[in-house]
Amino acid sequence: MDRLENTIRPYAWGSTTAIPRLRGVEPTGEPQAEMWMGAHPGAPSRTPRGPLTEVIDKAPEQELGSRTVAKFGARLPFLLKILAAGAPLSLQVHPDLGQAREGYADEERRGVPVDAGHRNYKDANHKPELICALTEFDGLCGFRNPEQAAGLLAALGVDSLKPYVDLLRATPVEAALREVLTAVLTADPEDMARTVAEAADACERLGGDHAPYAAIARHYPGDPGVIAAMLLNHVRLQPGEALFLGAGVPHAYLNGLGVEIMANSDNVLRCGLTPKHVDVPELLRVVRFEASDPGVLRPEASSDGEEVYETPIDEFRLSRYVRADGTPAHDLTCVTPQILLCTAGSVRVGGHVLTAGESVFVPAGEKAEVSDAGTFFRATVII
Repeated sequence: MDRLENTIRPYAWGSTTAIPRLRGVEPTGEPQAEMWMGAHPGAPSRTPRGPLTEVIDKAPEQELGSRTVAKFGARLPFLLKILAAGAPLSLQVHPDLGQAREGYADEERRGVPVDAGHRNYKDANHKPELICALTEFDGLCGFRNPEQAAGLLAALGVDSLKPYVDLLRATPVEAALREVLTAVLTADPEDMARTVAEAADACERLGGDHAPYAAIARHYPGDPGVIAAMLLNHVRLQPGEALFLGAGVPHAYLNGLGVEIMANSDNVLRCGLTPKHVDVPELLRVVRFEASDPGVLRPEASSDGEEVYETPIDEFRLSRYVRADGTPAHDLTCVTPQILLCTAGSVRVGGHVLTAGESVFVPAGEKAEVSDAGTFFRATVII
């Protein structure tokens, strides 16, 4: 197995302190948003044998196992991250597999450079994801019931929002959500900026359920995503709780530290809360206009202490172990590739001692016995 050296991405929304605090190192003063663990070509983990992408490319069946390669191809199917939000991330959705393949092929045919700012599809894969809170963690996930959204907007007393309130109360759910989101994202920018400013002032004054949107508006003044965000469920996760985000579900992470795992893709369509490209027609094609409960996940514990976060996809499987002093060693050897990430205390994996923020890649079939006291996450696939 290989100890991983992982890239930390300095996105502007990242916390300056959360990842350094987890790792027990001094902050640099710069934002540290995400630490990537895996074989994504944008920032592959480094090993003593070279970048993990190259290690896998040289011997995919040896590293991933023949069954993983047969099901997913000669690549690691997932990307594991530590995510530290010090400010809201963009309001976004991800395509399903068919939409991703179609969109990628279309942009390839049209010759859109893969690194172009207006490119929607960087690859042909879908991007379901799971976020598990390490600290209290705030996010937005899925559409509210339109009547609830109408009540939230009506309470602001902003005249320019009244047409949206009427739409949400008068039409069927799917049509109401589609019409209002479309209207918000296609409104005249100057008019919408004034609406957002009035709404933000009202949110500050009202507090309570409106407080999260006041905070969002402080980071993104005048952004139509502030109004779009009010259509979504606000969720506060406690440590150990998680959210699964499937295709077409609008979401945004607002604040907190968590372990995130996703299919190995970088396909994002944005609704707002960002200076980046927003492709409204394509976004509306991908969004699922369904009101839903956000569905907070709590892990299912097995007899050996493994706590599994159940999801409906196969590209990743995330679980957690919380080991106390005197707990017998766990043999985690399996026929699929694994990344083990320590988040508290210290654990010994083979010849490696991992402290918080440290990780190892375990090739398929390699002996992986874990001992000592600490908390670690196990990322693998389902075959």
